[in-house]
Amino acid sequence: MAELETRMAATSDQVAALDSGLADMVRGLADSNREMAGLSRALGGGLRRAFDGVIFDGQRLSDAMRGLGKSISDAIYSAAMRPVQTALGGALSSVIGGVMSSVLPFANGASFSQGRVTPFAQGGVVSSPMTFPMRGGTGLMGEAGPEAILPLARAADGKLGVRAGSGGRPVSVVINVTTPDVTGFQRSQSQIAAQMQRLLAQGQRNY
Repeated sequence: MAELETRMAATSDQVAALDSGLADMVRGLADSNREMAGLSRALGGGLRRAFDGVIFDGQRLSDAMRGLGKSISDAIYSAAMRPVQTALGGALSSVIGGVMSSVLPFANGASFSQGRVTPFAQGGVVSSPMTFPMRGGTGLMGEAGPEAILPLARAADGKLGVRAGSGGRPVSVVINVTTPDVTGFQRSQSQIAAQMQRLLAQGQRNY
């Protein structure tokens, strides 16, 4: 039964990958159709202007053909450079994102949600790798799987420990994860992080 479930999961992943590849191919074909339509319009417009110049404006044929050639070369150049501009824009965006992630705390989208900073004063779970500033360097958390952020507080005796709630007692939570392979654990990381988040929220309510 376990082997059947494993095969079904692998088949589902393959189908999802195939579906994603087909979607990318459809988007690529749509982009190509738009490029060809734009090139066709540009060439047609240049040819029409050349004939209008010869017939209605008395322009010399050599000048009209020279203008047509320039229109064609400009259209082809624009069509050829558009993918390059798109690639350069994506590369520039990646570079800027990398610089910002190395400068700003809690980068890579872990604590920023649509431009809003997510506070962790009450604790939380980090389910993906992210960097944060440290004295003299940069720290990395979440690189090996989900990690919990637990707020600290000093007790009446002056000892520093994990704050369980607003005046409650310390709570120990043990989570055991059993998985047949590493791949299955990687697929379950988001579920584990969500469960840990729920446990933390429940603990704060109960204590």
